[in-house]
Amino acid sequence: MDNIILIFVCLFAGIALQRVKAVPANAHTGLNQFVINISLPALALYYIPKIEVSTKLLYPLASGWIGFLLAWLFFGVLGKWLGWPKKLIGCLILTGGLSNTSFVGFPIIEALYGKKGLETAIIVDQPGTFVVIATLGIIVAVAYSNEATGVSSLFRKILVFPPFVAFFVGVIMNILGYDFADMLQSVFQKLSFTVTPVALVAVGLQLKIQRRNKHWGFLSLGLFYKLILMPAVLFLLYRVILGGQGMEVDVSVMEAAMAPMISAAILASSYKLKPRLAGMMIGVGIPLSFITLALWYYILNTF
Repeated sequence: MDNIILIFVCLFAGIALQRVKAVPANAHTGLNQFVINISLPALALYYIPKIEVSTKLLYPLASGWIGFLLAWLFFGVLGKWLGWPKKLIGCLILTGGLSNTSFVGFPIIEALYGKKGLETAIIVDQPGTFVVIATLGIIVAVAYSNEATGVSSLFRKILVFPPFVAFFVGVIMNILGYDFADMLQSVFQKLSFTVTPVALVAVGLQLKIQRRNKHWGFLSLGLFYKLILMPAVLFLLYRVILGGQGMEVDVSVMEAAMAPMISAAILASSYKLKPRLAGMMIGVGIPLSFITLALWYYILNTF
């Protein structure tokens, strides 16, 4: 419960700081860079070497990839058909296609499914959504921004993207069966704790919800995909088509139904992909997701 409270405290703190004259108008930019260059790499270096891979984890591992690729297809085709600007399409792919599988997801999954459920949730998060944002996420961010998108330029940006570098190091260490010394692990773990509070303050600094806002229609569509369509597709695929049962399937669907990923909004903002809409996807999506999560929990336990 304390994690949920912290989410709203940090979000409202960022909103409140908008009214403090001593806070620069672009303060969120520095916070965004801290999350991308410090917090996310530390998260990867702490968790990736510890992951134990097994075939039963295919359902949770694949869920983040399926959801993001479907978002890319859905918003890419729809946006091209309706003539949306590239930045809008990129923003919706990132914030609609990636779930908040850790800071919102972990406490909710642990409350509903216990420690065993949490173990599955970590697989959804680390080799799933985290790897997606460090690879496909940066590809989308670059491709839909106004920056150079040549193949060499794109790969160079991926290869120097700090979370991807950290992920690659973590994978090599995992394969070799090696982990950092306890002191370094403690440092990485403490730095990883800064992801959500720092990112949410940055989101709050940019969040401006106005009644007459051109983003409301796109916000509704993005949250419909994120909170309803994505988990529905995984439910049909895992439960109906593949006949999957058990905690791995249930946790995968519930994690897919979580609110948009905070780091995805930060990435969208860093590449100037409609940062105000990205902030609204987080600010509106998190409280709304508590209602839709209750619905999905009911569906999973009824059908």
